[in-house]
Amino acid sequence: MKPAARVQAAIEILDLVIATARNNGAPADRIVAEWFKARRFAGSGDRRAVRDLVFRAIRRCGEIPQSGRASMLLLACEDAALADLFDGSPHAPPPIVDGDAVASAGVAPAWLIEALARSGIAGPEAEALLDRAPLDVRINTLRQGSADLPPGGEGTVAAHGWRYPHGTRIEDTPAWSTGMIEVQDTGSQLACEAVEAQSGESVIDLCAGGGGKTLALAAAMDGQGTILATDTNRGRLSRLPPRAERAGAPGIETRLLDPNRERDALEDWLGRADAVLVDAPCSGTGTWRRNPEARWRLSPSQLERYVATQSRLLDLASALVRPGGRLVYVTCSLLDAEGTDQASAFLTRHRHGWQSDMAALPAGTPRGPGVRLSPYHDGTDGFFIARFRAL
Repeated sequence: MKPAARVQAAIEILDLVIATARNNGAPADRIVAEWFKARRFAGSGDRRAVRDLVFRAIRRCGEIPQSGRASMLLLACEDAALADLFDGSPHAPPPIVDGDAVASAGVAPAWLIEALARSGIAGPEAEALLDRAPLDVRINTLRQGSADLPPGGEGTVAAHGWRYPHGTRIEDTPAWSTGMIEVQDTGSQLACEAVEAQSGESVIDLCAGGGGKTLALAAAMDGQGTILATDTNRGRLSRLPPRAERAGAPGIETRLLDPNRERDALEDWLGRADAVLVDAPCSGTGTWRRNPEARWRLSPSQLERYVATQSRLLDLASALVRPGGRLVYVTCSLLDAEGTDQASAFLTRHRHGWQSDMAALPAGTPRGPGVRLSPYHDGTDGFFIARFRAL
């Protein structure tokens, strides 16, 4: 593909990304992959160049753009060489003319900028939400020594964290194929460390998803004890058993729950768990480095639904913990509505049964009854973490 054709390809992909963002459809990564799957003529260099253009444009646009062309024209306004590629040649975008719509630059839609500012995230700290993330892995102590660590990494503040540059093909290494390492952001690893899961305990990962945190808990417990991993998404939860086998993580039971009927399926666990991790569904504002188009998908009404779900899950989790046990609440969000406000509201509702018991972590900034991790201050994804203890 010629450079101008790469620009046109990026515009076509961006049109699809914008349409799916408006309809809460497939993520940008998948759209890029599927677009190239249907165009086998594009080489690896073409794919890499087009992908870079697509994600440069997504990161640069604050409000959702009018079109893929409008978003690429924003980049062209700042890059004369890119503007020259709008030349109307075969497979190239038409020339730039007066009156062409140009997308607006920014960190996020205006209402989200205001919500972040009210939560203490503004200026360089907000801009850092759109940096490219490095690749973090967790050394799996259940498989330690099964292979050498891939070269080019360095340790992180997490107990078993290791960091590689963005774009490292870690899944092609023996360390990954043998289960010695798991891809997991350092912030996510610290959230698991806050649980302080011990060998022989009974632990619930209430919103387990694909099981990344479940596997970290299993390693912390040295494979001794019981972990119940639950979720309402069958597809995501089904990925956990093969991952657990590769990681050498025994003692994990999975249980599919019906939304809004979770307590019925967990009657046998009421008051039994030593610890419950609630990695609650959230806006994902702390993960924009990896999913920058996610900020175009979020709406105020959707945020309200997340907040209501988080509150309900916290109350459910509180019924599962034994006296003296621990409840850890985590969101990959930097909005106070999903973080410190949510944790404070839980303590208010349960003032006679629970107290704040936040674990000391090697990173993060105190935020109400919990701790906030951010890309700007900590080099991790954005997280809010709070721990409570049952009285």
